Amino acid sequence: MIVTIDGPAGSGKSTTARNAAAELHYVYLDTGAMYRAVALGFLRADAAATSEAADRVLPALSVDVSYQDSAMQVYLNEEEVTAHLRTAEVGAIVSDISTLAPVRDYMVEQQRRIGHEQAEVHGGVVVDGRDTGTVVFPEADLKIFMVADVEERARRRLQEYEAAGEHISLAEVQAEIEERDQQDRTRDIAPLRRAEDAVEFDTTDCTIDEQVAFVVNRVKAHPAWGT
Repeated sequence: MIVTIDGPAGSGKSTTARNAAAELHYVYLDTGAMYRAVALGFLRADAAATSEAADRVLPALSVDVSYQDSAMQVYLNEEEVTAHLRTAEVGAIVSDISTLAPVRDYMVEQQRRIGHEQAEVHGGVVVDGRDTGTVVFPEADLKIFMVADVEERARRRLQEYEAAGEHISLAEVQAEIEERDQQDRTRDIAPLRRAEDAVEFDTTDCTIDEQVAFVVNRVKAHPAWGT
Protein backbone atom coordinates (compact mmCIF):
# COMPACT_ATOMS: atom_id res chain seq x y z
CA MET A 1 0.00 0.00 0.00
CA ILE A 2 1.29 3.47 -0.88
CA VAL A 3 0.15 6.48 1.17
CA THR A 4 1.07 10.03 0.15
CA ILE A 5 0.94 13.11 2.36
CA ASP A 6 1.38 16.43 0.60
CA GLY A 7 0.99 19.99 1.76
CA PRO A 8 2.74 23.30 2.34
CA ALA A 9 5.69 23.91 4.65
CA GLY A 10 4.87 23.59 8.34
CA SER A 11 1.66 21.63 7.92
CA GLY A 12 3.16 18.69 9.81
CA LYS A 13 3.72 16.31 6.91
CA SER A 14 7.09 14.82 7.78
CA THR A 15 6.54 14.11 11.47
CA THR A 16 3.07 12.74 10.78
CA ALA A 17 4.29 10.54 7.91
CA ARG A 18 7.20 9.16 9.93
CA ASN A 19 5.10 8.40 13.01
CA ALA A 20 2.17 6.99 11.05
CA ALA A 21 4.51 4.67 9.14
CA ALA A 22 5.94 3.40 12.42
CA GLU A 23 2.50 2.76 13.90
CA LEU A 24 1.36 0.94 10.77
CA HIS A 25 4.60 -1.08 10.59
CA TYR A 26 5.21 0.47 7.18
CA VAL A 27 8.31 2.42 6.18
CA TYR A 28 8.66 6.18 5.70
CA LEU A 29 10.18 7.32 2.41
CA ASP A 30 11.89 10.66 3.02
CA THR A 31 11.97 12.25 -0.44
CA GLY A 32 13.72 15.33 0.95
CA ALA A 33 16.68 13.21 2.05
CA MET A 34 16.91 11.78 -1.44
CA TYR A 35 17.10 15.26 -2.96
CA ARG A 36 19.82 16.08 -0.44
CA ALA A 37 21.79 13.05 -1.64
CA VAL A 38 21.66 14.38 -5.19
CA ALA A 39 22.78 17.80 -3.93
CA LEU A 40 25.71 16.10 -2.21
CA GLY A 41 26.53 14.47 -5.52
CA PHE A 42 26.63 17.89 -7.18
CA LEU A 43 28.92 19.19 -4.46
CA ARG A 44 31.32 16.29 -4.84
CA ALA A 45 31.36 16.82 -8.61
CA ASP A 46 31.99 20.54 -8.04
CA ALA A 47 28.99 21.20 -10.28
CA ALA A 48 26.78 24.28 -10.41
CA ALA A 49 22.99 24.09 -9.97
CA THR A 50 22.22 24.25 -13.70
CA SER A 51 20.44 21.95 -16.11
CA GLU A 52 23.62 21.70 -18.17
CA ALA A 53 25.56 20.47 -15.14
CA ALA A 54 22.73 18.08 -14.26
CA ASP A 55 22.97 16.46 -17.67
CA ARG A 56 26.63 15.79 -16.93
CA VAL A 57 26.35 14.79 -13.25
CA LEU A 58 23.19 12.66 -13.11
CA PRO A 59 24.38 9.77 -15.35
CA ALA A 60 27.20 9.18 -12.86
CA LEU A 61 24.91 9.18 -9.79
CA SER A 62 22.91 6.42 -8.18
CA VAL A 63 20.63 7.06 -5.21
CA ASP A 64 19.10 4.27 -3.17
CA VAL A 65 17.80 3.58 0.32
CA SER A 66 17.67 0.76 2.82
CA TYR A 67 15.98 0.35 6.19
CA GLN A 68 17.45 -0.72 9.51
CA ASP A 69 14.90 -1.02 12.32
CA SER A 70 12.57 1.06 10.10
CA ALA A 71 15.11 3.92 9.93
CA MET A 72 15.89 5.00 6.38
CA GLN A 73 19.51 5.04 5.27
CA VAL A 74 20.47 6.83 2.07
CA TYR A 75 23.12 5.67 -0.36
CA LEU A 76 24.93 7.75 -2.97
CA ASN A 77 26.86 5.64 -5.47
CA GLU A 78 26.60 2.73 -2.99
CA GLU A 79 28.12 4.80 -0.15
CA GLU A 80 25.93 5.27 2.93
CA VAL A 81 25.72 9.08 3.24
CA THR A 82 22.83 9.66 5.65
CA ALA A 83 25.02 11.47 8.18
CA HIS A 84 26.29 13.88 5.50
CA LEU A 85 22.92 15.11 4.26
CA ARG A 86 22.11 17.76 6.90
CA THR A 87 25.23 19.87 6.51
CA ALA A 88 25.03 23.59 5.82
CA GLU A 89 26.75 23.05 2.45
CA VAL A 90 24.08 20.65 1.27
CA GLY A 91 21.29 22.79 2.72
CA ALA A 92 22.56 25.84 0.85
CA ILE A 93 22.08 24.28 -2.58
CA VAL A 94 19.40 21.61 -2.26
CA SER A 95 16.52 23.99 -3.10
CA ASP A 96 18.20 25.13 -6.31
CA ILE A 97 19.14 21.58 -7.25
CA SER A 98 15.63 20.23 -6.65
CA THR A 99 14.02 22.73 -9.05
CA LEU A 100 16.06 21.57 -12.06
CA ALA A 101 13.95 19.66 -14.58
CA PRO A 102 16.54 16.87 -15.18
CA VAL A 103 16.84 16.36 -11.40
CA ARG A 104 13.04 16.23 -10.93
CA ASP A 105 12.70 13.69 -13.73
CA TYR A 106 15.49 11.55 -12.31
CA MET A 107 14.14 11.69 -8.76
CA VAL A 108 10.56 10.88 -9.74
CA GLU A 109 11.84 7.75 -11.48
CA GLN A 110 13.92 6.73 -8.46
CA GLN A 111 11.20 7.48 -5.92
CA ARG A 112 8.67 5.43 -7.86
CA ARG A 113 11.07 2.52 -8.09
CA ILE A 114 12.01 2.62 -4.42
CA GLY A 115 8.45 3.22 -3.24
CA HIS A 116 7.08 0.19 -5.04
CA GLU A 117 10.03 -1.98 -4.02
CA GLN A 118 9.68 -1.07 -0.36
CA ALA A 119 5.88 -1.41 -0.38
CA GLU A 120 6.37 -4.94 -1.67
CA VAL A 121 8.91 -5.75 1.06
CA HIS A 122 7.27 -4.01 4.02
CA GLY A 123 3.59 -4.07 3.08
CA GLY A 124 3.34 -0.32 2.74
CA VAL A 125 5.13 3.00 2.36
CA VAL A 126 4.19 6.45 3.66
CA VAL A 127 5.76 9.26 1.63
CA ASP A 128 5.48 13.01 2.08
CA GLY A 129 6.28 16.01 -0.06
CA ARG A 130 4.59 18.55 -2.29
CA ASP A 131 3.91 16.48 -5.40
CA THR A 132 3.91 12.89 -4.19
CA GLY A 133 0.19 12.39 -4.80
CA THR A 134 0.04 14.35 -8.06
CA VAL A 135 3.29 13.49 -9.84
CA VAL A 136 5.32 10.80 -8.09
CA PHE A 137 2.54 8.36 -7.11
CA PRO A 138 -0.64 9.46 -8.92
CA GLU A 139 -1.91 5.89 -8.46
CA ALA A 140 -1.34 5.89 -4.66
CA ASP A 141 -3.89 3.93 -2.63
CA LEU A 142 -4.50 6.83 -0.23
CA LYS A 143 -3.68 10.51 -0.69
CA ILE A 144 -3.84 13.10 2.07
CA PHE A 145 -3.34 16.84 1.61
CA MET A 146 -2.48 18.57 4.88
CA VAL A 147 -3.10 22.28 5.40
CA ALA A 148 -2.90 24.69 8.33
CA ASP A 149 -3.17 28.43 8.94
CA VAL A 150 0.03 30.23 8.03
CA GLU A 151 0.30 31.65 11.56
CA GLU A 152 0.23 28.16 13.06
CA ARG A 153 2.70 26.84 10.52
CA ALA A 154 5.07 29.70 11.33
CA ARG A 155 4.78 28.96 15.05
CA ARG A 156 5.65 25.31 14.47
CA ARG A 157 8.63 26.18 12.30
CA LEU A 158 9.83 28.71 14.90
CA GLN A 159 9.84 25.94 17.51
CA GLU A 160 12.02 23.83 15.22
CA TYR A 161 14.48 26.71 14.78
CA GLU A 162 14.62 27.38 18.50
CA ALA A 163 15.21 23.69 19.23
CA ALA A 164 18.15 23.83 16.82
CA GLY A 165 19.56 26.87 18.62
CA GLU A 166 18.67 29.36 15.88
CA HIS A 167 17.23 32.74 16.86
CA ILE A 168 14.71 34.29 14.49
CA SER A 169 11.50 36.25 14.98
CA LEU A 170 8.03 34.83 14.37
CA ALA A 171 7.41 37.55 11.78
CA GLU A 172 10.54 36.49 9.87
CA VAL A 173 9.49 32.85 9.93
CA GLN A 174 5.99 33.70 8.70
CA ALA A 175 7.43 35.76 5.85
CA GLU A 176 9.73 32.87 4.95
CA ILE A 177 6.80 30.43 4.85
CA GLU A 178 4.61 32.77 2.80
CA GLU A 179 7.44 33.16 0.28
CA ARG A 180 7.91 29.38 0.13
CA ASP A 181 4.15 28.91 -0.39
CA GLN A 182 4.23 31.31 -3.33
CA GLN A 183 7.22 29.56 -4.86
CA ASP A 184 5.72 26.09 -4.39
CA ARG A 185 2.35 27.00 -5.88
CA THR A 186 3.67 28.93 -8.89
CA ARG A 187 6.73 26.90 -9.90
CA ASP A 188 6.66 25.55 -13.44
CA ILE A 189 7.57 21.98 -12.52
CA ALA A 190 5.21 19.97 -10.29
CA PRO A 191 3.61 22.88 -8.40
CA LEU A 192 2.01 22.30 -5.01
CA ARG A 193 -1.65 21.39 -5.44
CA ARG A 194 -4.16 18.97 -3.98
CA ALA A 195 -4.81 15.87 -6.05
CA GLU A 196 -8.48 15.57 -6.99
CA ASP A 197 -8.79 12.30 -5.06
CA ALA A 198 -6.85 13.48 -1.99
CA VAL A 199 -8.44 13.87 1.44
CA GLU A 200 -7.86 17.40 2.74
CA PHE A 201 -6.92 17.56 6.43
CA ASP A 202 -6.67 20.86 8.30
CA THR A 203 -4.14 20.41 11.11
CA THR A 204 -4.34 23.95 12.53
CA ASP A 205 -5.84 22.86 15.83
CA CYS A 206 -4.45 19.33 15.92
CA THR A 207 -1.64 17.81 17.92
CA ILE A 208 0.87 15.51 16.24
CA ASP A 209 -0.80 12.52 17.91
CA GLU A 210 -4.15 13.58 16.44
CA GLN A 211 -2.60 13.99 13.02
CA VAL A 212 -1.03 10.55 13.19
CA ALA A 213 -4.30 9.00 14.37
CA PHE A 214 -6.14 10.60 11.43
CA VAL A 215 -3.74 9.03 8.92
CA VAL A 216 -3.64 5.64 10.65
CA ASN A 217 -7.43 5.45 10.85
CA ARG A 218 -7.77 6.37 7.17
CA VAL A 219 -5.27 3.70 6.18
CA LYS A 220 -6.95 1.00 8.26
CA ALA A 221 -10.34 1.91 6.79
CA HIS A 222 -9.03 1.56 3.24
CA PRO A 223 -9.87 -1.59 1.24
CA ALA A 224 -6.17 -2.10 0.48
CA TRP A 225 -5.28 -2.36 4.20
CA GLY A 226 -3.96 -5.79 5.05
CA THR A 227 -3.94 -7.06 1.49
